[in-house]
Amino acid sequence: MKKLSILAILAASPAMAAEEGGPFFSLSNPPFVVLIAFVLFVAILVYLKVPGMIGGMLDKRAGEIRKDLEEARLLREEAQMILASYERKQKEVQAQAERIVHSARDEAMAAAAQAKADLEHSIARRLAAAEEQIASAESAALRDVRDRAVSVAVAAAGDVLARQMTAAKANALIEDSIGQVAARLN
Repeated sequence: MKKLSILAILAASPAMAAEEGGPFFSLSNPPFVVLIAFVLFVAILVYLKVPGMIGGMLDKRAGEIRKDLEEARLLREEAQMILASYERKQKEVQAQAERIVHSARDEAMAAAAQAKADLEHSIARRLAAAEEQIASAESAALRDVRDRAVSVAVAAAGDVLARQMTAAKANALIEDSIGQVAARLN
């Protein structure tokens, strides 16, 4: 194949278009000299295995590209796994946040209900204490009124008795009282 390509190159070269009147295979023919230099250059390249080295370098480069592509694919899969992990964690954190908010709301409602119940109990206790104070004040006022009424009645009765009482009646009452005391003591 390489030989065929060399012959095709030679056949299509401008060396075939020799100058008119001169020999084609002469060193004074510039196209012929260029042809010989080109053939020698290609022969040296083939002898030094430059096409094989170029092919090896291209194969090596293709292998590196394949390796880079495989590494990029692995990195992409790893990145997708990490992204999925973060999305999962984000959903878990969001669910936890929702649970915390729900729990806080429930606790706040329970605290409000407890505060309301405590307030109602406190109001009922204060109302009972106030009613008790009112009843106590009322009974004290009634006792006060009775005591005054009794003292006024006793004073009035004493005045009435003092006006009606004579010395003889007083002595008879005293002796009668002493007799009753003596009878009760025996």
